[in-house]
Amino acid sequence: MARVYFRVEGMRELEKSLKRLGKVPQKHVTSSSRKAMNIVLKQSRATAPYETGALSRGMKLKGERSRVKGKKVYQVVFDDKYNHIFQKPVKNPGESGHKGARKVAYYPFSQEYGFFARDGKYIPGFRFIHSALADNTSAIEKTIVGEMKKKIDDEIAKANLKWGEISG
Repeated sequence: MARVYFRVEGMRELEKSLKRLGKVPQKHVTSSSRKAMNIVLKQSRATAPYETGALSRGMKLKGERSRVKGKKVYQVVFDDKYNHIFQKPVKNPGESGHKGARKVAYYPFSQEYGFFARDGKYIPGFRFIHSALADNTSAIEKTIVGEMKKKIDDEIAKANLKWGEISG
């Protein structure tokens, strides 16, 4: 899977604010990250190939479990409860001449990444999830930074502190 790298503008300012405040609660990181990835999920659902609607309904966000505090990663995955729709047996595995042919085809992956047809031709995928992530990198970073700033300001307000009073 191709990786998308982006630089977060305003990150230094956010890091300074975090140092002043102390450690940020994990719930703020989680909610900010989830809100940002909802942008990708919505566009992925909107641009997914539509035949029965199961592909777009089957997408969800899954959070990565991390031992590192202050980190939360979400990815768009396909719900297991739709596997009876998504997984189909291949009638003649290896017929296309592809050596690594599998006996079960997974519909979401074939639509995202492509597949080999029976005549051996490669049918390219739609790349709807990858495109949604690449198209929204600036919106994602703005959402994460904006939400984190808002959460930090709320924490400061709860502690009845002002920016000048916080020692770091």
